[in-house]
Parts: sequence; structure tokens; C-alpha cells
Amino acid sequence: MRSNISMLTTLITLLGLQLPLLAQHTRYKLIDLGTFGGPSSYIAPSEDGGPGNPTRALTNNGVVVGAASTDMLDPFSQECDDCFAQHAFQWQQGVLTDLGTLGGNNSDLTSVAHWINDRGWVAGFSQTGGVDSFTGAPAGHPVLWENGEIFDLGTLGEEFATATALNNTGQVVGFSFDGVPDPISPFFNPTESRAFLWHSGVMQDLGTLGGVDAGAFAINEAGQVAGISATNTTPNDTTGIPTVHPFLWDRGRMIDLGSLGGTLSGVDGPTILLNNRGQVAGTSTLAGDTTYHPFLWGHGVMRDLGTLGGDTGFVTWITDAGDVMGTADLPGPSGSQNHHAFLWRNGVMTDLGTLGSTSHAEGINSQGQIVGRSTPIGSPIQHAFLWEHGGPMVDLNTLIPANSSLVLEEGGNINDRGEIAGRGVPRGCDDVDACGHAFILIPCDNAVTCETNIDVTTAGIQNNAALINRPSTTSTQAPRTEMQILSAWRARLSQRYHIRGLGAWPRD
Repeated sequence: MRSNISMLTTLITLLGLQLPLLAQHTRYKLIDLGTFGGPSSYIAPSEDGGPGNPTRALTNNGVVVGAASTDMLDPFSQECDDCFAQHAFQWQQGVLTDLGTLGGNNSDLTSVAHWINDRGWVAGFSQTGGVDSFTGAPAGHPVLWENGEIFDLGTLGEEFATATALNNTGQVVGFSFDGVPDPISPFFNPTESRAFLWHSGVMQDLGTLGGVDAGAFAINEAGQVAGISATNTTPNDTTGIPTVHPFLWDRGRMIDLGSLGGTLSGVDGPTILLNNRGQVAGTSTLAGDTTYHPFLWGHGVMRDLGTLGGDTGFVTWITDAGDVMGTADLPGPSGSQNHHAFLWRNGVMTDLGTLGSTSHAEGINSQGQIVGRSTPIGSPIQHAFLWEHGGPMVDLNTLIPANSSLVLEEGGNINDRGEIAGRGVPRGCDDVDACGHAFILIPCDNAVTCETNIDVTTAGIQNNAALINRPSTTSTQAPRTEMQILSAWRARLSQRYHIRGLGAWPRD
């Protein structure tokens, strides 16, 4: 006997009627990446809850990088007496590898992985065990993990620097404090910050746009670098710091990309992104510096991408096709506006919706699948979401086994295979920053596969990163002058690396 559904389908076909199809979504196997004995793990930069500068923490081969707490107390913590040291990790095919620190694998120093390229090389940061004599804060250097070895990339003169991104040729970018006194704004830091490009053992100072401070945050496969730089040394009345513009560094020349009328670009993170077509996306204040909008720069023109009707917005990623995603305010009274994730494509900004209230977009793949976080109505925490095929937004917690031991709180990265890396809350954890776990979701071949793998898989642990300490030589391109430190990334570092200083972006 034919089922009622089958008979109804036949009738609809015969009558030529068209009804909307019910959306079908892939289900996922959840893998809890665990920790190194401490309470938490994450994929950078999600630990501070803000938009931050995006990182690539997941490759198309399913390799995940981030940081996990150890069972060793952090001897340098200025935030609490029981903070744990964190080590950078790499997860691949069920094995969680401790990438170690510049003090070795069993050290109580902290390290963090920020970016992984297609070759599996990882750029990030490690404490050295020393103290920065200029600030009294724990010393730290940018590092590159390559084929099981950790390389100290050195600094531009001071004992604090970090790597932010790298490309497939092994070029690494970031910023370094240089030890040159800053008489303009010692409130933030007593020394200058400079953008660097490191390659084959040489760290190059990329110079500035006329001020004394800069930082690099993105690099593409052509070796172009994007970042932000002070353009002068005169503090503005609206911000208290000199004017800051985004830049594109191309073959030895730093190009000033301008602004949307304000004096501060790279707010909220900072967030500066670069694709392989040389397009730069970021965030800039408007005239008066009271609001900020996302922008897309290309072919010498900076375009204001606007908002969803409210005051502010910021970007979180750009694709090689020039699609931009981020978060923007909806209409409402200033200061109380709701904000939603958006996708900007071909001049049109699409509201991705929410799971109930606010939403933030965080990762996108080449198929246009977008992941992020949103707060369901009545939920005390945010939930990870997936948006695809024109929506609507779907709670990823509905696409994993119901008895999973993690509540998926954040979807940070998604690769072209549809795998998703993010962070979740274990049962009994009420603070994702204190006890959240990194995870990866792997699409199931069929529903049976998902339901028969209902247990969270905790990865095995290896410790195999060898210490290779090869100090970099330094190439200085521009003269160093008096500086004003850029508050946006100082605030970010003060949170991540336990440096006393400015606050962080508040979580919703």
C-alpha cells in the first residue's frame, strides 16, 4: 500500500502544484578536543569574546589549531592566583598535539596558535620566561611551528612581539614593540609598536604611514600585507590618540587606504582582512568618531558597506571572491540597538537573522556556508549557528546527538569540506571562558552514522614539538621616531597575555 505522503506527492505533481521544500541540514559528529589537563581550550581569538582580528584555525584537511590550558599554574598571571598556563595545540585525525613553548613542552609558559597555512605550518606566540624591562610584563616572541619544530622569530628590539598570520610560502606578519621610548602616550605603553614581515630568518620593519606606530594583521599569497598605522603624532580630541589608517604594503611600499571620515580605523579588534585579489576589508569610524562602519577597499577606493539600519558595524572575514561578512546594528535608539550577522555580496547586505536576539558571523567557506554565534531567546549563553543556502539560521546544537556533553557556544571556522571548529560548554560549566572546550564537527555520511557515534570523542595527546631557537636578523626599512601606541590591539593583548591595561569587547 502506498503511504499517504507518497500519494500526496503524486497528487501535487499531477495538479502541477509547487510547495516549498522542507530544509534538510547535514548532521554532524561532535569531537571534543579536550585540554592538556586544565579546564579550558579554544581556537583563537575566541577566548575574549569579542570580534577581534579573525584567525585561520581550521584547514581544508581538517587540522585544527588553538590553545588549551595545562594543569600547571601560570607563574606570570596578573589576573588570578589560580590561572593555568596555556599551550598551543594542533588536532589532527583524533590526536591532540601539544605544540610546546619556547621553554619546552613541559614548561609552565604560555603559547597560543593564531594561524595555520595549507602546509600545516602554524604561526603564533610564546612566552620566553623573561620579563620585558620596559613594561615589567612577561616577555613573549612570535613563533613558527614547522614540521614538529618551534622557531623563535625574534623581535624588533623589545621583548614582546606576536605573529598574527602567515601564507603558504612561510612569510609571517605581526607586530613587535621596538624599545624606542614613546614620550607621546606612555599611558598605553612606553615604547613603539611596529608592523613586521618575517621570512627566511629575517624580520623586516615595514615602517609607518607617517606616525610612529603600526601593526600587521594579514598577508596574502602574493606577499601583500595589510594592517593599521598611525599617520601622525598628534592626538585627536575625539579619541585621545593620533589618526590611525589601514594600510596595504606591496613590494616595499606602504599605501594609505584612508578612512570613512573618522580618525580611527581598525576599531574592535583591530579587524583588518586581505584576500588574494588585494582587496582589504576592515572597520573605520565615521566623521566625529562616534560610530563606525565596515569597509571594503579595492583599486584605490574605500567603500562604506553600511549597516542593517543602525549606527555601527564591523567585518569578520573576506573571501577571495570579495564577499564580506560581519555584524551590524539594526534600527533603534542609539546605544541600545540590536545587531545581526550579515553577508555583503555584490553591493547587497543580507541580514542573516538570529536564533533569537543578537548574532555574530565568524567563519565562511567557498560554498557560502557561514558559522558564528547567536543567543536564543531565554538562553543564558550563546549558541553556535550555521547559515546556508539563503537561510534561515540553524542552531548547530540541533544537528548533533541530543545527549552530547557539549553545548556548542561558538562556531569560529568552517572549511570547504563543511567541517566546523569552534568552542562549546561542557555540562556543569557556567563560564565558557573559564571552562569551555574547543570542538570540531564532522559532517556525517548519513543519520545512522551520527546517531551511532553519540559519545563525545576526546582526542589522544602527544607532546612532540622540538625547540629550535634561531634568532632572526632584523632589516629596518623606516627610521624610528617618537610614538603613540594604538589602543585597540594593546587592549586585546592585555587580556590575552595577562598584561595590565585596557578592557576587552563585552560579550552579549
